[in-house]
Amino acid sequence: MLTGLGPADLVVGAVAALAAVWTSLRLLPPGTSHVRPSALSRLVFHFLWQSVVAGVDVARRALHPRLPLRPSFVVYPVGLPPGPARNMFTTLMSLLPGTVPTGSAENGGILIHCLDVEQPVAGQLAVEEALFARVIGGSHSDG
Repeated sequence: MLTGLGPADLVVGAVAALAAVWTSLRLLPPGTSHVRPSALSRLVFHFLWQSVVAGVDVARRALHPRLPLRPSFVVYPVGLPPGPARNMFTTLMSLLPGTVPTGSAENGGILIHCLDVEQPVAGQLAVEEALFARVIGGSHSDG
């Protein structure tokens, strides 16, 4: 679209697309996990709701005259095995207001920075992980 619709442009584009697909499949072959649409819709709805609730909480804390924050780190005992599924879940966690995954803990869990350690951060993340595990059809242990 940027260079035109000439036959030579289409051939170059098709070759580039095929090369990109071939490279992608060589670097990361298709896995055995499949997305479950009904579980994905539940996760999306839950995630959007949690984002609104957490966003309001973060805004309330930020605008409060005394700034009621108790920031610290929490170790979340993730049940997903190391690999792409855990990485995707960690990315999902980073999108929720008030929590930021910062690295791995010595016990294999994920170190989470949160705005208020008195909140049930690990419990909320466990719910998110269970929903996410249902979406990808992966295994989920109790950590």
